[in-house]
Amino acid sequence: MARTRPEPMQVVKQRRDAALNALVSGVPFIRFLNITFDRRGDELTGVLNFDDKLIGNPFLPAIHGGVTAAFLEVTAVITLSWAHLFERIESGDLAPEDILTDENMRFPKTIDFTIDYLRSGLPRDAYARAYISRAGRRYASVRVEAWQDHHDKLYAQGTGHFLMPQDPGPES
Repeated sequence: MARTRPEPMQVVKQRRDAALNALVSGVPFIRFLNITFDRRGDELTGVLNFDDKLIGNPFLPAIHGGVTAAFLEVTAVITLSWAHLFERIESGDLAPEDILTDENMRFPKTIDFTIDYLRSGLPRDAYARAYISRAGRRYASVRVEAWQDHHDKLYAQGTGHFLMPQDPGPES
């Protein structure tokens, strides 16, 4: 029995990066806040690229609390979506252009999200990583940590619960 030759790693990386870019670029709010994602294998790190428009208190100066909350929630939603779609992306069943054009493409919906502000966000880039505590067919629980200079010194953390998108069933 002939064994199929695996795809070159460069092709796999390009497909993963294109799918992630399609997932992120389809949301105007993510582009407005200039949030990008760094992918290493199946692990994502959100990057809030600093801009003066993100400052909430110019006297400190500090990143606005709403921007921090949005950054954590976006990181959680994109990480959940990535985990939910990863098998379809890897198999080639879901092409990057389908992510932007498919009307059935759905993101997880926030049930609740709690933020702990641990210190002021300084006027520089911030990073966040989401950890999926539980992911079922209907419900997911996620913990998110955000830091700036040192991963050990968090400036915010969050916990959220999400309603997972239901894959459309076969046509009736």
